Amino acid sequence: MLTCEICGEEMLPEADMRTHLLLGHLEGELSCPMCPLAGVTYDDLQFHIDTAHSENEPSRPGKRCVEEESETQAQNAHLQPLQEAEAGKLTLTSHKAMKGNLMPRESDSTDETLVASPRKEFSCPMCALVCSDCFVLQEHVELHLDATQVKVKEDFESDLQLARQLQEEEDLRSRRQEAKREAEDFKKLQGQYGLDGRGGYRRQLETCMERAVSRGHMAPLEFHRKKAEVMECLASGVDDGKSRTSGLMAALYEYYLKNGQDIANVWLSAETDHYSSSEGDRGWGCGYRNFQMLLSSLQKMELYRDCLTDGTVPSIPRVQALIEEAWREGADPQGASHFKHRLQGTRAWIGATEIYSLLTSLRVRARIVDFDQPTGPGSTHPKLFEWVKTYFSASSSRGARLPPRVAKSSQPPIYLQHQGHSRTIVGIEQKKNGTLCLLVFDPGCPLEDMRRLLTPGLGASSVRLFRKFPSQLKHKQYQVVSAEGVLSPEEKQLQIETSKTLRAERIP
Repeated sequence: MLTCEICGEEMLPEADMRTHLLLGHLEGELSCPMCPLAGVTYDDLQFHIDTAHSENEPSRPGKRCVEEESETQAQNAHLQPLQEAEAGKLTLTSHKAMKGNLMPRESDSTDETLVASPRKEFSCPMCALVCSDCFVLQEHVELHLDATQVKVKEDFESDLQLARQLQEEEDLRSRRQEAKREAEDFKKLQGQYGLDGRGGYRRQLETCMERAVSRGHMAPLEFHRKKAEVMECLASGVDDGKSRTSGLMAALYEYYLKNGQDIANVWLSAETDHYSSSEGDRGWGCGYRNFQMLLSSLQKMELYRDCLTDGTVPSIPRVQALIEEAWREGADPQGASHFKHRLQGTRAWIGATEIYSLLTSLRVRARIVDFDQPTGPGSTHPKLFEWVKTYFSASSSRGARLPPRVAKSSQPPIYLQHQGHSRTIVGIEQKKNGTLCLLVFDPGCPLEDMRRLLTPGLGASSVRLFRKFPSQLKHKQYQVVSAEGVLSPEEKQLQIETSKTLRAERIP
């Protein structure tokens, strides 16, 4: 009677036992008795047990010898018939009793020694380690991969942190450069608008005289004499009149009566004096000089004598003080904040809103009109020219069926402001083809050139100095300020309240 050492089934013929082993065990699915491993060949199963479960075996040389008292003998006892059957060397055991896990007894002398399979070795592709088990190798390689992933993650986080640090440094550097550039631009802007602390009218005038002395253009005695005159003028608050030119309006009127056959109509403002920039305000005083021109006209008109009782034209430092007084009364708080409520002792430029506030403070009804965009071809402002024509022609044509070709209106001049400069409009001419041309007083014109116009026989080349055609006024924006009557004390206060949110009339 033969007994299967794997499953314990008993059968007589040897041929039946061989068939049983082939069909029942060799062609079936082999599984490890110590772990869930299954579906492997006999050699792989034996190699797996020898390597993966070697910790359950006693130490042995070369790990290939079979020792009698180890647990590996029991496993080999199970696997021996399979190996013999697969190799065609099956040896059947006699009728011997099997205990527990069918391990053969020590007295069995008829058993053949198990023939060991050739040993397989697996080298790690990432280090020098050699493993005898593919599964151990797999676990070992996975440790490599886990360590690699950790390293990659650490490197990525380190690179990301470095990139963020570099970006922060670059942003900081850019912000510093931008702040430096803004500070430089602001300093240039302060210098351009006279807010850089270099002193005002008096300081600039003294510097010019000191420079003249150092260059030999002025004697020291003359320097001290002129300095004393300047101090006296500043103390009085009245302009010394040294840059003033009177009589120009009369000269223009005489010219147009005798000349200008291509001109259909001319409208001139009321009598106005021209004020040129001087050494004390050259480069920044145009707004103040244009106010002096406007004021010189208002003081000659009966309508404004009640509110302009002084009858004198103030000096530039005095005009600055008057604007500050207007701010203290509550006029144009936004403009006052822009200048930090201080003009005296500075070279600050002023514009249309400051002229408006000053006229309101003097009880002059002012109107500010903003031509904020071009209205004609080539960035011209035809609507500005039409507005000026209406302003001057309205008063001169009252009660007249046919207006004179050359008319002296009762209207004061108009303050004209654009980016970087201001001028005074003293009239307008209309040619026979309909073209309009402004007549302006520019404080930038030298005093000598203006006084030369008073010589008899004013010619067309001289009048060209005053003419401004539409093609010559192509700034993006223009503002005008006109005087249109006197305010009562109540109206003045209302006008000041309105100026707290000052909004110009816009055309178009």
